[in-house]
Amino acid sequence: MDGLKLVPMAPRHLDRLAELERLCFAQPWTRDGLAAELSSDTAVFLTAESGGEIVGYAGMHCVCGECYVDNIAVFPAFRRRGVGRALTRGLIGRARGRNAEFLSLEVRPSNTAAVALYQSLGLRPAGRRKNFYRNPTEDALILTLRF
Repeated sequence: MDGLKLVPMAPRHLDRLAELERLCFAQPWTRDGLAAELSSDTAVFLTAESGGEIVGYAGMHCVCGECYVDNIAVFPAFRRRGVGRALTRGLIGRARGRNAEFLSLEVRPSNTAAVALYQSLGLRPAGRRKNFYRNPTEDALILTLRF
């Protein structure tokens, strides 16, 4: 996507990202929950912007050399245009920058587009979490990239 840039999440992003959370997830993070991450030393949250518009975001936490992705979300109008790939690469780069041993995430197996994206970036199946998701109930596929 032309003109796409990744910037650290900031207070000015919170309202729009809370809206994105409600749009994308059955159990969305609240604006206050997102705001709390702004002061966390373990949090890495990136906002994707294009033409001054927020088009997506991604966040993870890194502790003791282990990075765990919390969410990657893209507004529907901007999907399948490289935003999710750019955000995932951004998290991978920041995990490497923190000298992490690995980056791991959970994804619905039914989200075949996301699974294919993550696997194309080197993440590999590492297990399942039984009944991890709600609305609808579904296991989570754990995908991990070791550095």
